[in-house]
Amino acid sequence: MSNLAERGAQGAMAANPLRGILLKLGSVAVFMTMASLIKASSDAVPPGQAVFFRSAFAIPVILVWLLATRGLRSGLATENFLGHFWRGLVGTVAMGFGFAGLGLLPLPEVTAIGYAAPLLVVVFAAMFLGETVRVFRIFSVALGFAGVLIILSPRLTAVSGGEIDTAEALGAVVVLVGAVFAALAQVFVRRLVQVERVSAIVFYFSVNSALLSLISLPFGWVVPDPVTALMLVAAGLFGGLGQVLLTSSYRFADASVIAPFDYASMLLALAIGYLIFGEVPTWGVVGGAAIVVFAGILIIWREGRLGLARDRQRKAMTPQG
Repeated sequence: MSNLAERGAQGAMAANPLRGILLKLGSVAVFMTMASLIKASSDAVPPGQAVFFRSAFAIPVILVWLLATRGLRSGLATENFLGHFWRGLVGTVAMGFGFAGLGLLPLPEVTAIGYAAPLLVVVFAAMFLGETVRVFRIFSVALGFAGVLIILSPRLTAVSGGEIDTAEALGAVVVLVGAVFAALAQVFVRRLVQVERVSAIVFYFSVNSALLSLISLPFGWVVPDPVTALMLVAAGLFGGLGQVLLTSSYRFADASVIAPFDYASMLLALAIGYLIFGEVPTWGVVGGAAIVVFAGILIIWREGRLGLARDRQRKAMTPQG
C-alpha cells in the first residue's frame, strides 16, 4: 500500500520531514499490531473471515478521517468503478494469502517474505506499465530475490538436514503467492492514482475487499468467541488507522525520505514474535531479511536520485522570467 500513499500527497501541506517520519513509523507499528491480532485469531477463524473483519471495520475509520479533513464528498468521487474492482480483487486475494500465511509461519518470517512485493513491483511495472528497468534496478531486484531464497530454502528443501514440515512449506508458498498478488495490486494502484484520489482508492478497496471476502462464507466461517471477535474488530480498526497514518505521512515528506522506514516492521516483527508468540527466528531468516531490506533501500535510494535529476532537468527547461 505504500505506493498508493507515495503518489497520493494531494492537497500538499508544508514540508515537515520529522512529522512525516513519525506518522510513517506510527503506521508501521499499527499495521504490525493488526497482523499480530490476525495471527492470534488464525486458529479460530479462516482467512476469508479475517479479511472481512479487517476490511469492514476499517471503513468507519476511513470515513471519520474524511469527515475530519472535510474531504468526504470529493474524496469518494470516482469515475472508474471497474478499476477499483480489479484493484480490490487482486488486493483481496493478496490479503487472504497473507492472513493464511500468518497462521502457518512465524511473524518475522511472514514479514520478511512479504518484502518480496516491492521487488516484484519493479518487474511487473516493466512488464505491464512499460517502465524502463536499468541495470542498477535489475541488480537490486536480483539481490533481493537472493535474500528471499535464503529465507525460503529451509522451508522448501531439506538443506537444513531435517525433514520438511508440510504445513510450514505450505505457509512459505502461500506467503510468497500473497506477495505476488500484493505486487500486482500495487501495479493497479499505479494506474488508478493517475486519475483517482488516494482517499477513493483507500475507501473503495476496503468496501470491495469486505464484499469479495463474503465469497468465502460457505467455506468454513464460524461464530467467534467474544475474545476472538474483539481481536478481529480491533484488527479492522487498526487497519483503517494504519492506512490513515500512512497516507498522511506522505503529505509532510518525500517518498524517498519516508519509504525506508517500512523496514522498521522487521524489528517489530522480531520483538512481537519473540515476546508474544515465543518465536525465535533462525539466522537464515535474519540474514535473508537483511539482504532483502538492503536491496529495497538500494531501489528507494536510486529512485530518489532519479527523481532529483528529473526535477533539476525540469527546472533547467523552465524559462526564467
